[in-house]
Amino acid sequence: MITSTSNAQVKELAKLQKKSRLRDEKGIFLVEGPRMTEEIPAERIEKVYASESFAKKNKEFLEKLQAPVELLTDTVFAYVSDTKTPQGILAVVKQQPYSFEELLGKEKASFLLILDHLQDPGNLGTIMRAAEAAGVTGILMSSDCVDIYNPKTIRSTMGALYRVPFVVSEDFAGDIERLKKAGVSTYAAHLGATISYEGADYKKPCAFMIGNEANGLSDEVAALADCKILIPMAGQVESLNAAMAATVLMFEAARQRRN
Repeated sequence: MITSTSNAQVKELAKLQKKSRLRDEKGIFLVEGPRMTEEIPAERIEKVYASESFAKKNKEFLEKLQAPVELLTDTVFAYVSDTKTPQGILAVVKQQPYSFEELLGKEKASFLLILDHLQDPGNLGTIMRAAEAAGVTGILMSSDCVDIYNPKTIRSTMGALYRVPFVVSEDFAGDIERLKKAGVSTYAAHLGATISYEGADYKKPCAFMIGNEANGLSDEVAALADCKILIPMAGQVESLNAAMAATVLMFEAARQRRN
């Protein structure tokens, strides 16, 4: 059992919680909590860390993980945890790289999200969770989006991170054009649009473009859209939160595809 915060493994975990570059260099990320740990594909778990009190109460849970388990005192575990109320279990998980082709979906018409410069980790995680629920086949993100492996993002995905293909693009405009050449129609959520989102056909391969929380889509990215759409608003509300807007659009497409 590790009893000191000066331990090399503990120092490494603390750095991994805070530094995205280190996570990417090592090709790993951290997951906290029993639910998120339980859903990790077995082949992607590198190691599990559990607090002394969690281990005493959850022996069978830890055995089912079939992964190396290191015990920490409750104090040390609290030191490496990213939450104010630690749940007592943390896993080191291998990152899953996806190819551009995997975004397109093999068995059904592509149903994608294109995210431009999203900065709120909770928004990104919530969007990914809703994307899985709506049947999205993949997510294309600009390289300046918040880190998908940010601990807050991971918690917000509620496990969808393990199952929804995503690509962080180094050539965002170029990759959007690649999608269009592959037959994917692109719809930009845009306040300047005059067409309601309800008036388009999303049964064919399509992608919704969602922009930055404060500024929306950049002009360059919006110009690449085949069609600009808006969500009609009542009252004095100008726009929805990015995650809410994305969810409205995704579930309209999901509704159409069920019929």
